[in-house]
Amino acid sequence: MSIDPADRVRLSGHDIEKADLADWRFMFVSIEAVFDLPSYAVGLELVAEIGALAEESDHHPDLLLRWGRLVVKLMSHDAGGVTQRDVRMAERISALAAGRRAVARPELVQVVEIALDTWHRDTIRPFWAAILGVPDKPDHPMELIDPDGRVHTLWFQETGPHETPRQRFHYDVRVAHDTVQERIAAAIAAGGRLVSDEHAPAFWVLADAQGNQACLTTWQGRD
Repeated sequence: MSIDPADRVRLSGHDIEKADLADWRFMFVSIEAVFDLPSYAVGLELVAEIGALAEESDHHPDLLLRWGRLVVKLMSHDAGGVTQRDVRMAERISALAAGRRAVARPELVQVVEIALDTWHRDTIRPFWAAILGVPDKPDHPMELIDPDGRVHTLWFQETGPHETPRQRFHYDVRVAHDTVQERIAAAIAAGGRLVSDEHAPAFWVLADAQGNQACLTTWQGRD
């Protein structure tokens, strides 16, 4: 199936906002949705319908079905991000979900990365690729990505040389831009503190009661 050149154009978060996909949230290189299901059987039926749609469109989303919940991820791999193909597919999947009485839960959409501070990523990246059993791709020098989605992405974050036990690993949790403040408030209510909002809305740095840090990130403030 030939692809319209316009469908190879990568869309930004602002483009996705204009598309008004109420069920979906932009996660930098993908759009994702979480649906609560009335039953597991309904989930199987919905997956079958999405599968038929994917074959018809020759555009295949990632699906994760669990009891009571379906997670759907859309991206155009040939464009390295989200295109109009994904927008059209998202609209059709939302219609299928509504027909099965599935309820969208956009506040649950998130992507978790583990960030490792390093002053020379090329020295250690092959080791972590071997440990995690994922490919070390030259076109992704800043991160290791599991093509099957079973292992969290490992992101190599530049820092100055330092001795342990300074914290080197931390979680980067990518969330929907319209839910991040709720997540920050929940973390602070749970005994954490806001370390920095200098780079908000791209990311906020928070710490637990013992000083271990994590980042909440959104697509905003990056362009």
